[in-house]
Amino acid sequence: MKNDIKLFEQTKIRSTYDEEKDIWYFSVVDVISILIEKDYQTARKYWNKLSERLRNEGAAESVTNCHQLKLKAADGKKYLTSVADAETMLRIVQSVPSPKAEPIKQWLARVGYERMKETADPSLSVDRARENWQKLGHSDKWIQQRMTGQETRNKLTDYWKEHEITKDEEYAILTNIIHQEWSGLSVKEHKQLKGLKSQNLRDHMSEAELIFTALAELSTRQVAENTNATGMKENKQAAKIGGNISKRAKEDFEERTGQKVVTDENYLPPKLKQKKLKSKDSE
Repeated sequence: MKNDIKLFEQTKIRSTYDEEKDIWYFSVVDVISILIEKDYQTARKYWNKLSERLRNEGAAESVTNCHQLKLKAADGKKYLTSVADAETMLRIVQSVPSPKAEPIKQWLARVGYERMKETADPSLSVDRARENWQKLGHSDKWIQQRMTGQETRNKLTDYWKEHEITKDEEYAILTNIIHQEWSGLSVKEHKQLKGLKSQNLRDHMSEAELIFTALAELSTRQVAENTNATGMKENKQAAKIGGNISKRAKEDFEERTGQKVVTDENYLPPKLKQKKLKSKDSE
């Protein structure tokens, strides 16, 4: 998750970006505070009553589609906060009588405009990703490997989706099994090694790390397809086998080249790199 601040008429709206789902979520209370033109605490109480009313009226979808994610508050600390994607937020806005409702709707539409364009023309999403990777300092060769790895990943998740893997946590568990098997680290541990927080781990992998990640996911899909793995139990087995195939290839690579595949190298900006070094020195 990547936290950010969006501005509506110079008023801050806290938001967070889910990189896996490619979705922006917005603080419900921040938006309601603008709609009713009251402070945060009043808006929070308003939202509690509104969500209760929506449930009683049978409009539970608007409420249940809201997630609880940690966002930074005015005191600098992070607290669980109700957030909603643009579509759900539009439904909530329609439930609040306010002269600000229409401007907020237009603002949400503008925020989602780039995403809508990318849905209509996927090449725009590819162009955006390529531009972001270039800003991080990646070479054209690395970018090509990253895109190839993403295609391999997409084919694997498509297989899971078609074979009774439907929940986000199930995707995360299977991904972690594959990663642990080939790299010897969980996804979280690998991110910690590189000094990452909200950043996407794959965007900070070396070319070798990307290749062995792709090999693990390709092997997992091939094993799953060969056995027609269905559901969590069978796909967990395929994930372990696929990850282990990549692990053996990694160990052979390291023995023959004398180079470690998994490293603490990253593509963080200089300031964040320095912060990471200071943090390690203090340990």
